[in-house]
This record gives sequence, C-alpha cells and structure tokens, in this order.
Amino acid sequence: MINYQAIIHEGWNAYNSKRTIATIDDVSANVSTNKVFRIGFDDNTEVLVKVSNFGTYENFKEDHTIINCMANNLEYPYDLFLSSSLMKKNELFLYKYEDASIEVWMVFYRKVRIAGKLPKRLNEEQITTLGTELAKFHKVCYTMMPVLPQSSKTLQKDIMKLMRRVEKDSDNRRFHNQHGLIMEHCETFLRKLQTLEFYNFIQIPVFVDWNIGNFTVTDESTFFSRWDYDWFRMTSRMMDFYSFSRVVSDIGDKTDFSYTSTQLCEERFIRFLQAYHKEFPLTRNEILFLPEAYRFFILHYVISYGTYFFTESYAKKLQTEAYQLYLPQLDSEWNAEPILQALGL
Repeated sequence: MINYQAIIHEGWNAYNSKRTIATIDDVSANVSTNKVFRIGFDDNTEVLVKVSNFGTYENFKEDHTIINCMANNLEYPYDLFLSSSLMKKNELFLYKYEDASIEVWMVFYRKVRIAGKLPKRLNEEQITTLGTELAKFHKVCYTMMPVLPQSSKTLQKDIMKLMRRVEKDSDNRRFHNQHGLIMEHCETFLRKLQTLEFYNFIQIPVFVDWNIGNFTVTDESTFFSRWDYDWFRMTSRMMDFYSFSRVVSDIGDKTDFSYTSTQLCEERFIRFLQAYHKEFPLTRNEILFLPEAYRFFILHYVISYGTYFFTESYAKKLQTEAYQLYLPQLDSEWNAEPILQALGL
C-alpha cells in the first residue's frame, strides 16, 4: 500500500513549503496504475498532481518536459488546450520519492478548462469537423518540432524490448504460451518500418489515446482541452488515428469495449480521413502504415503493458482477445484500397 497523502505532502513541501495544503482528493479514473489527485489550498485555489510508478523516472521526466514545452508554446486556438505543469525557478518541477519498498514520481499541473464532450455516436458533420480539427492540431504540432526537446522513446525500441521479454519468459506464465504469435507480429512490424520507409514520415507529438473521456470540445466540435498524457510520445502522426477510428465508428463509444481493427475500414473513418487529408495531406505509405500503428498498439499497450493501463480483469479480457482475434485477423481484415481511392493516393 502506498501512502499517497504523505508522499504528496512531501513533494509539495519540496516545491513550496510556505503554501500549506488544505485538502487532497483522489480524482483518478482508476483505469491505470497512475494516480491523479486534486490539491486544495486555504485560498480556494487548486492544482492537480499526477503520481506514477510506471516505466522509468527518466521517461516520465522526458515526456512531461516535452508536454510542458508544448503547453507553453502552442499557438492559437490551441494555446490553452493543454495543462501546463508547475515550474520552480526556470525548470519543470518533478519530485521523486523512494524508500526500501517503493519508488514513485510526481508532477504538479494546473487545472484545464472544461467544455462539452463529443456524443457517444457522431453524425457525419461532426466526423468531418473532427477530421479537419485533428489535421489543424497536427499541423501546429509539426511547426513546433524545432523548439521541442528530443525524445528517446521509439516504436522500434519498444517492440524490441517486448521481443526480449518474450524470449526470457521461459515458464510461459507472462505471455500465456503465445510466444510464437507475438514474435511473428513483432517481426512483421519491424519489417514494415523498413519497407514503408517509416523514418521518412512526419514525426510529431502524439497522445495516442483520444477516447472521448480524455478531451473536451466546443459547441462546434473543435478541440477545447485535454488532460490525459499517459500514452504520449514523439513519433508518426499515424499513431493517433486508431483511436479516432473508434471515436467516429458506427458503434460509437461503449462502456464495455474491445480493440478490434474493423473500424479502420468503415466508411465513417474514410470520411474522417478525407477531411484530414484535405487539410494536412497524407501519403500513400502513411495509409499503408495504419494497420502497423494498430499492430503496435496491440503489442505494446495491450500485450506488453496492459496490466498497467487497464484494470486487472479488463487487461486479461483484452489480452485474451488480442491472442484469439486482434492479431490473427488483422492482415486478412485490412484492405487499404478503399481508403487509397477515396484519398486519391
């Protein structure tokens, strides 16, 4: 058990001991191992703190340094889209706590403005607006690339790390005797990085998880604010698209969900891509990479680290479906031609 209250008090005192905490409330979504708390002060002001022990402190620091740089430099109309983190003097303030049994780290950040959420099922106009909006946001992110710090995380490194973990799983407990299937799809992914010339793709900051609970929109369905940064990375813009295929899908948002790939071939997603492509053109190879972005998502976020990103029961459900459905059916279900024709590629 982690005494979050005591650790947060210690972290805040390291930041500003002259300002006393009045209340600490757990506002976590409780879908991952990361925790989020709302800190209240006597003057009725509040800040949020994210506490994590997933991955490494170095990657946590790297990600939030980049995100904070974005939050402070994004241009209108996205200048207030992201929450900025608290600085101490001229540096992002992060606090690392460790004792004999645990090691956690935290970042404090300001509350974001909240507007409305998208409906569970979008109409055609909303789909077109959302496609255009994502393209505009990606364009702004792309123009920021020269001023953003470098990232050490890559898709290739993550897949190769998974392959090493699979090779070391000698008792077959961690990956449920699915070593051959996992290795086959890891090798396919690494091969496609080369054949599709992935390293020539546009590289930008991506947030990967765009389910409708992670951001709010204006009355016109344009981006207003977002606050979930668990899956942030610097890579191809194509990594954002699987999540949006789910947002615009015919079935809509569901409490009980699965990570199928069929949404990538829906006409509604093609409409979304057409709107995006008109604003910020995609290439043929980027479209051909769509199933690879999905393959990476399943391999990394579901199989490799699903127990960190989802509750135990849901991680087990999604991993079982990954072995039985998602990966075995991916290459037979995917058909790029309707999308390529619709985009004129």
